[in-house]
Amino acid sequence: MTTTFRRSTPSALGIDATGLDRLVSALEGADGVEPHSVMVLRHGAVAAEGWWAPFAADRVHLLYSLSKSFTAAAVGIAVRAGLIDLDDTVVSHFPELDAEVTDERTRRMRVRHLLAMASGHRTETIDRAEAIDPRDTVRGFLLLPPDEEPGSVFAYNQPCTYTLGEIVRRVSGTSLLEYLRPRLFAPLGIDDFAWRRDDSGAELGYSGGYTTTEAVAALGQLYLQRGMWDGQRLLDEDWVETATSVRVANPDEENPDWSAGYGFQFWMARHGFRGDGAYGQFCVVLPEHDVVVAMTGQSLDMQAVLDAVWEHLLPAIDRQGGPRPPTRPCASDSPGWHSPPRSPVTRSEYSPRCPRAGSPPRPGRRASEPDWRPCT
Repeated sequence: MTTTFRRSTPSALGIDATGLDRLVSALEGADGVEPHSVMVLRHGAVAAEGWWAPFAADRVHLLYSLSKSFTAAAVGIAVRAGLIDLDDTVVSHFPELDAEVTDERTRRMRVRHLLAMASGHRTETIDRAEAIDPRDTVRGFLLLPPDEEPGSVFAYNQPCTYTLGEIVRRVSGTSLLEYLRPRLFAPLGIDDFAWRRDDSGAELGYSGGYTTTEAVAALGQLYLQRGMWDGQRLLDEDWVETATSVRVANPDEENPDWSAGYGFQFWMARHGFRGDGAYGQFCVVLPEHDVVVAMTGQSLDMQAVLDAVWEHLLPAIDRQGGPRPPTRPCASDSPGWHSPPRSPVTRSEYSPRCPRAGSPPRPGRRASEPDWRPCT
């Protein structure tokens, strides 16, 4: 697990602990929200952290599409090393497909378009790409002509990220994991990261990553620090600026925090930017407040999770503490805050619902039978 961050208290970092208590209460009480972990960083230190049983600090969690932000970091590192140019055409990295890929829009598709989910396709292509070539997702994707000019339209599209991962594998001569270990994971103190692979042995890139909550927080802190870590530059500052600002508009998305634009495998939001994955995996970065929020869960209403953060955490930053909420008797301003258990839950009692990674809900779907777990 990651052991980078020092532990502090909310008040020492300028956060009113009452807001943190109310955030946890809101997460536990909202329909369609099942939290598994929360970690709040400010000024590079842990202000609050907690896990709901049986989840724990050293237990890895499936990231779903939050994996995309780690894949993008690999691309950013390769760009810094001169192995990839954002204006490279995608097909130039697959010369064996040059004769087959004849569509002019596809041939104009660039690495930056894949990063921004702006390949020119209007909708997700994973099923169609795999139907064209069940053994080679990249080939199937590149043989599927875009509907519009690359860069002009947004569509959340798994083969974009898968193809980015394959480009990194090709230019580096190794796997995504092996490329990232010395260049990202080791500096950040991440020693527990795994990735699901397809039948070819390649990491999915767009999903299937497993790591700890603190590792997610570390990625957010790296972007908050504009690519610097312990005096070492891991990502170029202009990469961070480009990746975390709007590259393509997406006003047709259903929810307010999914319709503020998309960067390089990061969503822009009403507040800050974030990487996220299905069922409530979040890496929320709030530069204005010098805050990172990492969360995992099994939540079908992902908008409700963000709404709780905006409603309860944001007003608590730089606010003098008020009276404790009467419903939560714990001392929230102790180092390493945890909400109190409301009823004992043991591992044998836990029966999680685990949808497969390939079928995430659209943001805003609500659960009919939430199964809450208390913090321990």
